[in-house]
Amino acid sequence: MSSFEFSLKNAFVAALLLVLLTSCGFQMRGARSVPAEMSSTYIETTDRHSLFYRRMRDSLRAAGIELVESPVEANATFSILSDMTGQRVLSVSTRNVPREFEVFYTVVYSLKTEKEFLLDPQTQTLTRDYNWDETQVLGKEKEEQLMREAIVDDLVRTILIQLSAL
Repeated sequence: MSSFEFSLKNAFVAALLLVLLTSCGFQMRGARSVPAEMSSTYIETTDRHSLFYRRMRDSLRAAGIELVESPVEANATFSILSDMTGQRVLSVSTRNVPREFEVFYTVVYSLKTEKEFLLDPQTQTLTRDYNWDETQVLGKEKEEQLMREAIVDDLVRTILIQLSAL
């Protein structure tokens, strides 16, 4: 088999795969579309250093939204009304030592324009749990931090899906 026949066969297979993927509705994941009213948005929050605020800000920018520093300059205001995180003990050993924890993150948010609420105040809470081992304190602290970051990423993704449906 010559190299020309081999490359022609590869090109045919690639074209066939492309046709099959596009005909089944497959789409590459990219930035979510958001309402046109959000073209210039102000994020209202009391904590500009929270993990949720920073990830939401970055995701809105990635979606092509111009973030402005003043509500006067904005077409829409995305308000973070509450942003809390923490952990709770889920179970303890017979010696009363915590064995399992739950990490949670809760946000309350809304979206409004000058004329109306596009999204009334909504509450989203996500949780993850993990086992505690006092012999691995440093590793478990890192695990909790990574878990919290994953929760925030899931929250942001959920909210962007909600915004894209408006």
